Amino acid sequence: MKTTISVFLSAWLFLGGSAMAADKSPLPADESTPDALGWMQGFPPPADKTIRFSDPDYFAFPKLRWTVCHFRELMPTAAVRNGNDGASELIVDLDAGLDAVEFTPLDGDAPMTWREAFDANYTDGILVLHKGRIVYERYDGCLNKQTLHGAMSVTKSLTGLMAEVLVAEGKLDESAPVSDVIPELEQSAFGDATVRQVLDMTTALDYSEDYSDPKAEVWTYAAAGSPLPKPAGFEGPRSYFEYLQTVKKKSEHGEAFGYKTVNADAAGWLVAKTTGTSVADYLSSRIWTKIGASREAFYTVDSIGTPFAGGGFNATLRDLARFGQLVLNEGQWNGEQVIPAKAIDRIREGGSKEAFAKAGYGLLEGWSYRGMWWVSHDGHGSFSARGVHGQTVWINPAASMVIVRFASNPVAGNAANDPTSLPAYRAVADYLMSRE
Repeated sequence: MKTTISVFLSAWLFLGGSAMAADKSPLPADESTPDALGWMQGFPPPADKTIRFSDPDYFAFPKLRWTVCHFRELMPTAAVRNGNDGASELIVDLDAGLDAVEFTPLDGDAPMTWREAFDANYTDGILVLHKGRIVYERYDGCLNKQTLHGAMSVTKSLTGLMAEVLVAEGKLDESAPVSDVIPELEQSAFGDATVRQVLDMTTALDYSEDYSDPKAEVWTYAAAGSPLPKPAGFEGPRSYFEYLQTVKKKSEHGEAFGYKTVNADAAGWLVAKTTGTSVADYLSSRIWTKIGASREAFYTVDSIGTPFAGGGFNATLRDLARFGQLVLNEGQWNGEQVIPAKAIDRIREGGSKEAFAKAGYGLLEGWSYRGMWWVSHDGHGSFSARGVHGQTVWINPAASMVIVRFASNPVAGNAANDPTSLPAYRAVADYLMSRE
């Protein structure tokens, strides 16, 4: 049983928000790409270079540098259709000076360039939009312009935005108890939490995502969400819906921010109950078909086909940039108000700084969390969607800038790349603003 559950965890964990560490001395970026190491090359690939979904280490570094671009080959998925109108144009106006932009990492005193940061963070692809134009675009590892890449917990921000749209349109009451929308959750910890508390992750849940603790609730959650067949005698929950009903309450809702992936799946259920459709179909109809996405995106799903609203989204880098530009434009695309500006304004306001501070994010002092987005409260009004291993949608309204990044950093937690990433994003914004 323990071995099987370990496989469940490895098959699910990469998408949620883990803080798993990598090897103490991982291979550098240029030596750890799939091509450099020969992962899954040939027909068939050699046995020692084959990656299977059932392998306990299929998402461990350096294998993850191949896996992040190949979830659809390994796991069941649900499509996010992009419509039949073709891709919208993204004007390319590259700025050769960006590579030389310098900044000082938060944990060092020697300057680094934007170009050097690409490899330092094991970047698979990064794109900078300035006033709607692509001024920088670069790919490596498993990624190219047409490849879909796992967004990990950036998915939460898509889920949060969909819920905020429903709140802005008066279809979902942010002050209502969750049980009013989802009766099945009445006896769970979510039952007396408000919709707003779920979206801002200020719910009080007796739930641990401490992956070093074999008794942590995340293990049961992992087993429930995994699409793999359950072992003989398995009696636990078998889907996200079933698991959410088992979560117990601890202390009082609304007092502190606690980053727990189960909130995002509860939010996904709120979206589904309110709209009568899955988050994958709702995202398709409200956004993906409206912004001229070049490719169909997808979510990974559990054993009954429920999209993983906490971390299962995959898309191309350019399509994620289109999404970021929609948010920067306060919901407008080519003159059409695709989603209410009020939904994005609500996110940009941010949540409680006091509640956020209790979570102890040392590098994010003064930040808050609202609608499943990370709000910096810096002088530029920057806010972001963030995922493990370096996935990012960074929106800087003052600079009219969107940065999107896919990566496969050996260390999952963003604390590993924030010292380099956060000052780099600001340096690029300052550079672009200086050239206006």
